[in-house]
Amino acid sequence: MNLSTSYMGLSLKNPLIIGASPLSAESESIKRLEDAGAAAVVMHSIFEEQINHEHHELDHFLFKGSESYAEAVGYFPDMALSNLESEHYLEDIVSLKESMEIPLIASLNGVSVGGWTNYSKLLEEAGADGLELNITYIPTDPDIDGRVVEQLYLDALQAVLSTVEIPVSVKMNAYFSAPANMAKQFSELGAKGLVLFDRPVQVDIDLEELVSSPIIRPSRAQELSESLRWSAILYKKIAASICASSGVHTHEDILKAMMSGADAVQMVSAVIEQGEGYIGEVLTGLSEWMEEKEYVSIEQMKGSISLQHTSNPAAYQRANYMRILSEYRF
Repeated sequence: MNLSTSYMGLSLKNPLIIGASPLSAESESIKRLEDAGAAAVVMHSIFEEQINHEHHELDHFLFKGSESYAEAVGYFPDMALSNLESEHYLEDIVSLKESMEIPLIASLNGVSVGGWTNYSKLLEEAGADGLELNITYIPTDPDIDGRVVEQLYLDALQAVLSTVEIPVSVKMNAYFSAPANMAKQFSELGAKGLVLFDRPVQVDIDLEELVSSPIIRPSRAQELSESLRWSAILYKKIAASICASSGVHTHEDILKAMMSGADAVQMVSAVIEQGEGYIGEVLTGLSEWMEEKEYVSIEQMKGSISLQHTSNPAAYQRANYMRILSEYRF
């Protein structure tokens, strides 16, 4: 049984990638994920704000008091350097790549074009096999035109692509007015992969404290629907690889994603809930289903129920939307 696939030019032994999360925040955890059967791991994100803040602190440390007398040997700046997370991130990549056999993908989270994008070159030099760019921007100003927001995403991607040669993927959100067009633009600009989709932090209201509060909830299998829809729509329409994310919990979910047109999937919540050993269970279930249905490889099934190949294109189009709503009864 051949479970191998290719994602943004990287050869994977199976389609299951562990996404950026607490699972990939520690080197030992990443090694356990590899031992459990993960085909690749996306490291936890390093954020634009961390990188820029640390650069500012370093500048302060180096130049504060530069006009003081050199003879004042007892003088030290009054602000100590913080823990340089971005430096530790690079060190972790170097250390992990000495022992890992599967691809290690760095994760850079930011939005504006600035000095932080140059950090992507350091990630490449540290040994990252690829880079996932998580561009997170929530436009709250009603005067900002949607085209301005879209260009902001494209500019950030271009800035990163100009600094590295390793493959770069974009973790898209599902809120663009024309997701297919944005996917095409990302791909034509040079993104080698698209991750469908990002799960933004949600907002709730604390009725005791009377304040809004950000929350992160584990994904559920029902959330896979949008990833399946757009994997099927984009299959063979863009050059970039497609990775289905958010709601991938079982081997059935992986099968659905592959048949829709995805090249790989990212799984996080299910592994957090079940433990690293669950990866092996999922891969066993995947192999057993394929054997039962007489599939010999992942490539054989890839895109078989995409918009391009399905005998029921209405499942992804307006006709099915109308039929379901008109026929639905409580």
